This record gives sequence, structure tokens and C-alpha cells, in this order.
Amino acid sequence: MANSAKRLLVVGPSWVGDMVMAQSLFMTLKARYPNATLGVVAPAWSQPILERMPEVDEVLPLAVGHGEFGLASRRELAARLRGRFDRAIVLPRSWKAALVPFMARIPERVGFLGEHRYGLLKERRKLDKQVLDQTVKRFVSLGLPLEEAQSGQFTIPKPRLTIDRDNLVNLRLTHALSSRPAIGMMPGAEYGPAKQWPLAYFHQLAARLIKEGFEVRVLGGAKDHAAGQAIVKGLPHAHNLCGKTQLADAVDLLADCRQVVTNDSGLMHVAAAVGVRIHALYGSSSPVYTPPLTNNAAIHYLGLSCSPCFQRTCPLGHTNCLNELDVERVYQAMRADRHDANGVIVNA
Repeated sequence: MANSAKRLLVVGPSWVGDMVMAQSLFMTLKARYPNATLGVVAPAWSQPILERMPEVDEVLPLAVGHGEFGLASRRELAARLRGRFDRAIVLPRSWKAALVPFMARIPERVGFLGEHRYGLLKERRKLDKQVLDQTVKRFVSLGLPLEEAQSGQFTIPKPRLTIDRDNLVNLRLTHALSSRPAIGMMPGAEYGPAKQWPLAYFHQLAARLIKEGFEVRVLGGAKDHAAGQAIVKGLPHAHNLCGKTQLADAVDLLADCRQVVTNDSGLMHVAAAVGVRIHALYGSSSPVYTPPLTNNAAIHYLGLSCSPCFQRTCPLGHTNCLNELDVERVYQAMRADRHDANGVIVNA
């Protein structure tokens, strides 16, 4: 990147987890160019998360739904950005993601090759999936000089979201949360059921933890409300908060937990970015490709011969990668963590 490029724009991803991982890029840019200003083009839903990232100076919401083209909205945003930025980094590999920097006439525009973006990007980089074998590595590499990026030998800072303690106090009062130590549970996974631990297992684990004096908080979006109800059914000191809180609220509620149990999901990455102890459950996806970016995580992954398949639903019809990941295994790992809060447990 030219030293004169002090006004940086990042076109962000469309998923919660990816947006959290993008903070590693933002941190890298601000460390290398401390006097630069950083703007992020992102879906409106992501603004509360981006506002918890001190590296981001400006959020530029793009009013386009996931999967929509939205040419008029992109053109309008591009007109507002014209003349304001020196360099744009386009994280998504889609053609439409590169449109705003192109129409805004940003002089330097970098991104990976994808969907014939030859005219839209000034610097088109080939993605070497062997070297850049993780999503976060790909994001960070786009903020580095080409030679350094291609080497794969660079530091990846871990995301760290800021916590609003006043908001946490209000949330505890609003939802009548107790003074018991809290355990967070995130049963959702937007990608599909092949990434979701059975709800009955979450329920059984919650029951055991509540007996030991914990409070259970189930977190997720409105789509996860029914799943949350299945987990808390008949249990005291269990709160189904799915659909009852905003994304920024989840940041504060997770930071207040002792441990969390979560599928490979966006909220898993949020939990990693607030430093809470994570028990991450992997089925069809891989902890190598999208690990929680924290040293404070236990990875629960069976590594069956059919894993990872990266499918939304199990192609073999049994989902043994998660069904055979039993409650006792996770429970015992959580018990061990009470004595060794900084250890990393790998169940394989």
C-alpha cells in the first residue's frame, strides 16, 4: 500500500462471524497506518458490532439485503463516497461487492479474483487456498503488500470487542437475570442443521449445570426462539433470550458468562472476541478453517472419516459428527475448566 494512502475503505462481509473476523484486518491496518482513517461498507445489521471495534472510524451502511443486487443503493452510496478514500479493500469475492469502490472512483482497489471482476479491481490477487487456509488469513492478507501476503507468514491479531457495562446492568434488570454465575448457550447456526448440536443435548447439559448452581442464557436471533424454548423447557434459572436482544446486547451478555457452549456460528466468533471461555462444537465444518480466534477455547470435534463435508444437511442422513458428540464429554470438559480456565481441551 502506498504510504500516501491514508483514507482506507473496507467492503465488509455479510455474515456475523466473518464481520468479527474482519476486525483482525482492521487491527492490522491501524497498526501499520496509525494515522489513517478507516471506513467500512457493511450491511446495516452489522453496525452495532462495528461500533464495538475501536479501529473503525466510520460505518457506511449499505441498504441491500443478503443476496440482493440493489444497484440503486450501491450507486447512491458510491456517490457519497466519491473523493473521500484513497484505497479500497474488497473482502467478498462477488462481482457486486466490488461495485461501490469502482463507482466511487477510488484510485486503489484490491481484492481476490472472482466472478470476472477484472474491470472493477485495480489489483486482482490470486487466492492460494493452501497458504491462506483460513478465512481470517485471507482477510488480513488483503491489507498487506503482495509479497508478504503470499508468504502466509504474518501475524493475525485476535478480535477484541469493547464491552458496555452500563448496558449489561440494564440487560440484567430487563430480563430478570440472577446473580448466579452464567453459562451461555448458542444453538443456532445460520448455515444449516449439519452444524447444530442436538437440542436435547443442550437441554440435558443445561439441566446438569443448573443443578450445580449456574444460570443458563440461551442466545440467538428470532429464528432460534423455538430452539431456545426446547432448551429451557421445565428448567429454573434458564432464560431463552433468542430474539429478545440485539446483536450488541449479545456482546455484553456473553462477556458476563463464565463459559459458553456453541455451534460453529457467528455468535461463537462474538464470544471469542469478548474473551469468555468457549466450548465450540463442530460437525460439518472444520475448526481448521474457521476456528474461534482466541486462546481460551476448547474444540469439540470428532473428526469422523466423513468430516468435514461442509454441507448444510448431512449427505449420509445420520449427522453422526454431532449426534455422537455426547453430553458427558462436553460436561466433563466444562468441569475441568473450572480448575484450569486457560487450558485448551481438544476432544477428538
